[in-house]
Amino acid sequence: MDPICHMFLLLLAFHEINLSVSSCIRGCSCSQDSFGRSLLCMSALLRQIPANIPQDTRKIRIENSHLTELPRGSFENVSALEYLWLNFNNITVMHIKSLEYLPALKELRLQGNKLSSVPWTAFQDTPGLKILDLKHNRLDVLPEHALRYLPNLTYLDLSSNQLTVISRDVFYSWPVYQRSQGVEGHIEAISNAVLALHDNPWICDCRLRGFVQFIKSVGPPIILMNSYLTCSSPKFRAGKFFYEVELNSCTKPLTSALDSNLTVPVGLNVTLTCFVQASPAPAVWWTYSLKFLRAFNVSTEPISEDIVRSELLIPAARPADAGNYTCTAANFLGNTSVAINLHVHSPWASTTTPPGWAPIAPAESGAHVEVRIAKQTVYGITLEWFAVAAAAAEPGETWYTLLVGRYDAAQKDAIYIGPGINTYSVTDLLPATKYEVCVAVRNQAPRKGQCVVFITGSDISQLEQREKLIHIVVIVCAMVLAVPAGMYACTAEARPGCLVRCPSMCSRRHRGGQAQAAGSKESTLDSLPAGSEDGLCLPEGGRGARRPPAHDEPGKTRPPHRNSADLY
Repeated sequence: MDPICHMFLLLLAFHEINLSVSSCIRGCSCSQDSFGRSLLCMSALLRQIPANIPQDTRKIRIENSHLTELPRGSFENVSALEYLWLNFNNITVMHIKSLEYLPALKELRLQGNKLSSVPWTAFQDTPGLKILDLKHNRLDVLPEHALRYLPNLTYLDLSSNQLTVISRDVFYSWPVYQRSQGVEGHIEAISNAVLALHDNPWICDCRLRGFVQFIKSVGPPIILMNSYLTCSSPKFRAGKFFYEVELNSCTKPLTSALDSNLTVPVGLNVTLTCFVQASPAPAVWWTYSLKFLRAFNVSTEPISEDIVRSELLIPAARPADAGNYTCTAANFLGNTSVAINLHVHSPWASTTTPPGWAPIAPAESGAHVEVRIAKQTVYGITLEWFAVAAAAAEPGETWYTLLVGRYDAAQKDAIYIGPGINTYSVTDLLPATKYEVCVAVRNQAPRKGQCVVFITGSDISQLEQREKLIHIVVIVCAMVLAVPAGMYACTAEARPGCLVRCPSMCSRRHRGGQAQAAGSKESTLDSLPAGSEDGLCLPEGGRGARRPPAHDEPGKTRPPHRNSADLY
């Protein structure tokens, strides 16, 4: 060949090489050798796969960038690609067709990303894949078909993920394992496959039984990179190697109780206990009258490998606590329950117990709680109480029981108030309803002066539109309290005759309201003790003492008197 032509061909080839190198992706480096063309992007801050990668590129390495996903057809222009390394990025999503048009791909490395799942059917587009590295991701599930589309895999790394439970069927459906089982005696004809599964938080219960058996029996051509897989939970198996544990089959929960019919005296702390035999460990909860009971009164702990004990604490049992308590346990196989019938029996009788309350216990000598109404709102009242005498011997440890309900109800709701709390708001009340609220030291019956009786108004819609809530309403006989418009209140100490005469007296006051306006005295709830009987009722035939006329404060405008009838 003419030397001039030879030189021309060399210059042309050199120019083409320089052109290909100069056309590399910005921030990346390109190279070409006997292996083929390579693209290397290290810390290039790429946010997506470049679209102008040369078609003949055989190796791509993009690491420490800002890639967050692999969209569909990410590499459709590089069908000759054989090696794809995308380690240490922020990839969280991988499209099911992200590997489309890559039939020649042999190696895929996605180490150190944030994948919580992988579309395993995507590997149908890469039948020649031999190496798959997924370590240091967030995979928590491995479906049964995961390895079905990886027939030529020789290295699979799933270590340092969040895998807790795997079915052995995942590996039984792997073509590599199936070939090893079908040609016994000719194992040397099959390439070895390395499997890495260590550093995952394995839950060693019955659900992992098949997988543990597989790990114990696996052998060439499948080789474990680290055969010392360890349990992370439950606690009594944490840190144990797979070869040290024997797991039972899974079973549906079976619940039982030592005593399904329990009778206790009032005031006793009661603990209801149920036992559950199940595998895996079940979730256990208690219900009473179709309501879930608060968790802080329930404790559940394992007492053996497949038996747990659940206890429900009922402090200071009261008659209102009687009834059926249901202990329910459930796992993925189903659920069962057992009912415990609690009877709270009250042997004491007390003539001082307010109407509607079951007798509770004889009051201790000197044990007393002073109660008053501290605040009123549109929807209810706020009670405030103070323990005195023997009840205040250890105020930091004194518990109280608040009894709330309709005045004529046979049983009221019991609310247990811990030490250091001395107020409670009664809200969300029904209109035109008579209520009773009592406060007592725990285990004691409410005594005189520890209850408040009040009647809600029939309509509060107009009240809610007013800017100020406090209005003066005549309540029990001559006692005046500041309460929300539409609400009457009186103390439980008022004598029955007084309560009977109140409606007529209130009517008389209504008719003579204007004449008595100058002689009435306005007072507030805070200034009038709830237990006061002063001026309420006199003996039969007596007359109520009139209050002295109030004197206006200098410089203060006295609000006009409003008749109680104007509030409705």
